[in-house]
Amino acid sequence: MKKIALGICFILAGFANTASAQVKINVNIGSQPVWGPAGYDYAEYYYLPDVDAYYYIPDRQFIYLNGNKWVFARALPPSYHYDLYSGYKVIVNEPRPYLKPDVYREKYGKYKGWYGKQAVIRDSRDSRYYVVKGHPMNGKGNVNKHKGNKGKGHKKH
Repeated sequence: MKKIALGICFILAGFANTASAQVKINVNIGSQPVWGPAGYDYAEYYYLPDVDAYYYIPDRQFIYLNGNKWVFARALPPSYHYDLYSGYKVIVNEPRPYLKPDVYREKYGKYKGWYGKQAVIRDSRDSRYYVVKGHPMNGKGNVNKHKGNKGKGHKKH
């Protein structure tokens, strides 16, 4: 009987750890940059159709082609002349999307030139974004004071 009870405890502990891990994986608002699109609880990559590049949120790295090699860098090359705040960003939650660039070019190329058509985290008054470093309300005390621009949760394209 003790063995059965002990086994049940281990199983329940495993479920608790799994549930905890899923919550941590599915919410990364504080990791997203202030120029990222508002309205998303989780994003792993942004695809930037205007410059055909990606941004990997966990490592804060841009990924772009230079010739036929993928470059991982903290910034886009100055020659791109890309405004991160007004350019359209597509959320991609798949591992290493840059390895399938034709898929993303085909699927999201229609967003090229959509400057200013997407709200960014910096301009959001949704209090959940106040944890984002660089947000105007970051560290300003009562984050529940401001409401409005309610996020739409986890979006997919």
